[in-house]
Amino acid sequence: MTPDIKSTPMILAPAGDKNAFLAAVAAGADAVYCGLKIFSARMEAENFSIEDLARLTELAHSKNVKVYIAFNSILKESELEKVARILSKIARYTDVDALIVQELAMVNLARQAGFEKELHLSTLGNCTHPLGLEAAAKAGFSKVVLPREFNIDEIKAMAEAAPEALSLEVFIHGALCYSVSGRCYWSSWFGGKSALRGRCVQPCRRMYQQKDRKQRHFSCMDFSADVLAKVLKGIPEVTTWKIEGRKKSPHYVYYTVKAYRLLRDDPKRKKEALSYLDYAMGREFTHYNLLTQRVINPLEHGSETGSGLFLGRVKNPQEPYFITREELFTGDLLRIGYEDDKFHDIQKVTRAIPKKGKFFLSKKARGRVRKGTPVYIIDRKGKELEIQISELEKKLDAIPPISVRPVKETGPGGKKGRPRRSRPQKPAAPYEMNVFRGRAKPGKGYRDTGMWISSGGYGIKPQGRTWLWLDPLLFPEEEILCQRYVASAVKKGAKNFVLNAPWQIEMFGQPKNLNLWAGPFCNVTNSRTANALKSQGFSGAIVSPELDKENFLSLPEASSLPLGVVTRANWPLAVSRIISPDLYIGQPFFSPKGEGAWTSKSNNTYYTFPNWMLDLSKQKEELQQAGYTMFVTLNERIPKGVKMKSRPGLWNWNLKLL
Repeated sequence: MTPDIKSTPMILAPAGDKNAFLAAVAAGADAVYCGLKIFSARMEAENFSIEDLARLTELAHSKNVKVYIAFNSILKESELEKVARILSKIARYTDVDALIVQELAMVNLARQAGFEKELHLSTLGNCTHPLGLEAAAKAGFSKVVLPREFNIDEIKAMAEAAPEALSLEVFIHGALCYSVSGRCYWSSWFGGKSALRGRCVQPCRRMYQQKDRKQRHFSCMDFSADVLAKVLKGIPEVTTWKIEGRKKSPHYVYYTVKAYRLLRDDPKRKKEALSYLDYAMGREFTHYNLLTQRVINPLEHGSETGSGLFLGRVKNPQEPYFITREELFTGDLLRIGYEDDKFHDIQKVTRAIPKKGKFFLSKKARGRVRKGTPVYIIDRKGKELEIQISELEKKLDAIPPISVRPVKETGPGGKKGRPRRSRPQKPAAPYEMNVFRGRAKPGKGYRDTGMWISSGGYGIKPQGRTWLWLDPLLFPEEEILCQRYVASAVKKGAKNFVLNAPWQIEMFGQPKNLNLWAGPFCNVTNSRTANALKSQGFSGAIVSPELDKENFLSLPEASSLPLGVVTRANWPLAVSRIISPDLYIGQPFFSPKGEGAWTSKSNNTYYTFPNWMLDLSKQKEELQQAGYTMFVTLNERIPKGVKMKSRPGLWNWNLKLL
């Protein structure tokens, strides 16, 4: 690939509010990414209105800084018309440079709304293997954000495969999730708040108990490329270095950007850069997978993994205080404990405290906070930054506000523009497919069976009418194995495949004579995504089981593809590349509320399952009447020590998916 910009990568900074945006500009970021107040993957950040973004973008452009909007939420069928109106406003009233999205539906929605700038595929879109980049480019994306889990060899493999019109973006600093992005359902399963919609309540950061060990088994340290960022500079296809942190403070944004500007432009000043990273007040970080020969598991830690810089532990709960490891200044913001602690609190520093000095907590903490509770600094109002933000605010105030008017017409995303496919008044009996991890076992009453093809290291031969299922995670080193298996199976007559990322279709060349279905891990939640999949060459789609009743039942009528649904399953809370060294595979663990789960391994991927089934069996008649043509059961081997609970297992059926 020959990039159309200089090989020096851009530094892309996060902004969750106005001051963080101005801090990024002040620090010299090349681009800033931020979200709207809705449809953002960080809904707990303050975020921005379109009026805000119009003026901030004008200010940023005056400083040669680009602005990207992260519009990276999955979209429900009931939201398509609203999304079309918002996109029209973005196109009409702002001059932002790109949209970061995870939905295939957003490509056509954005273009039909008049948005002509770049579209970037979010890491939530899960494009994780080299051939997938070609599919992403064909779909209309000009940049793909790679997973945080990649090592340098995997990044290089993706770069070598990148089409000429496509560039790559990599994370260089920030928080790590236990799950691979786009493959976490934990928050949604436990509380109806979807990580794919920016509502994650971070259940992976909580305490879990396995046997007599109670730990934060899934809480990761942060990732930082720091001095190793130099290995990325030699990859011209990597045009963007991304800093994570749209919920972080302006202080964090400012000093992290300054650090990576030095590491990129003047690496001899690496000590100064590293001091900025220390001063940015993030949690302890590692190089994670970046160096292939020196992998560090971010779950192997003896440190605290709460957000912010660890300062010390509470002593004497009746008159609580801690000895601070860092000097504290007036106005510093402290966080006491973890967010799942009942006594969790935020406290402001009212007078300076020297390093190793005593800091007494507020009176309301007396008798409530536990001895040993960690304390973190999460924000600081430094004079240097405050002066620069104040100067930029004056320039921002000089930019006239705009008046954003409502968009009245119903666009192509709305009810009037959606294709509808006719279906018979008396729907035919749907296929019922039973899927196994291992050799398919025909079950009574099932017309078809399915098999995960990665089982046995891609060594189990398909039988008869077996539907062959591709994994929801497919990394570069596994792509060749998968492609060979697919080619061999097709040569021997296999025609039915279920793909669990849209980008996997590139493995099939000319799929006209094949029956390719998008699987449930494609996170299909609306008809526009289903229609986009049809244009890619898919024959059908199994919708996301995360949906609520209203959106389940409204999808088939609007979809141009036949649709399937998972009616019973061991559905994973999380899919990951890592596991804590203190967690035993195949043994149950429990949350403080008694929610049980276990972790299993398939090839190089770890799946964490709850100890109760997803079960929409009693909803089959409604789903069939709505127009679903395939019902799927996903089976997992239940470890001997795990006791499955009898619970309704309706997930979000009776809830409103948030």
